[in-house]
Amino acid sequence: MARQIDKVEHEGKIVEISERFISVEIINKSACAACHAKGVCAASDEKIKFIEVPLSIDTLAEEYSVGDTVNVVMKGSLGLKAIWLAYAVPLIVLMASILVFSLFHLHEALVGLLSVGVVAAYYIVLFFFRNRLSKIFTFYIQPIK
Repeated sequence: MARQIDKVEHEGKIVEISERFISVEIINKSACAACHAKGVCAASDEKIKFIEVPLSIDTLAEEYSVGDTVNVVMKGSLGLKAIWLAYAVPLIVLMASILVFSLFHLHEALVGLLSVGVVAAYYIVLFFFRNRLSKIFTFYIQPIK
């Protein structure tokens, strides 16, 4: 039986508090980023990302200040939904478009280009719906005790 992921957490530091958002800086590290040899190894990877957490009843600005260390949390089910939207659906669209364009007996290179174009159109549609998606994929923060 598959185990359901309750939530996805990342530790971060509050860098800004505005009227609508709390901005949290998180550092994404690869598995080897904490290694003692990362300075001489080209495989280590560390990226700084900024997450804007909307202010709500759960995240009141009065409870936090700049410099606080917090956990940025997202529901696990939303993470799976994001994976579907970003990876699974485009793969299905790509495979379906290859099959459909192949039925028209087009040249293979043209089939490939058209299929990639359809996937690009899918990502453009996602881009135009980013405001609606940002309301679905919301984060909240919890203080680290």
